[in-house]
Amino acid sequence: QVQLVESGGGLVQAGGSLRLSCAASGRTFSSYAWGWFRQAPGKEREFVAAISASGGSTYYADSVKGRFTISRDNAKNTVYLQMNSLKPEDTAVYYCAVAIGGTPALRTGVGNYWGQGTQVTVSS
Repeated sequence: QVQLVESGGGLVQAGGSLRLSCAASGRTFSSYAWGWFRQAPGKEREFVAAISASGGSTYYADSVKGRFTISRDNAKNTVYLQMNSLKPEDTAVYYCAVAIGGTPALRTGVGNYWGQGTQVTVSS
């Protein structure tokens, strides 16, 4: 059974940093693209970042560009999201996903496997 498990969320003050992790089990995803999404209360889920299978290409939402960094460790079957200079508007549940269709699929919100989410709360 495939599972994606996020961790690293929490409460942080504005300007602070958090590092999210998403570890996969049950299947190796070294040949697939990974992505991060978030959903704030009352809002639709939105794309945050994606990384290609090779790790050579990364994509970010304009709202997080320059502040967030996505990376992956294929040996650990894990993807990370380093979040710096956090703002109250970054408050959301963050989800990781894997897409067979690669980064183009992720950038349109399509994922084949999803984690359960981790809460990130940024206080002002």
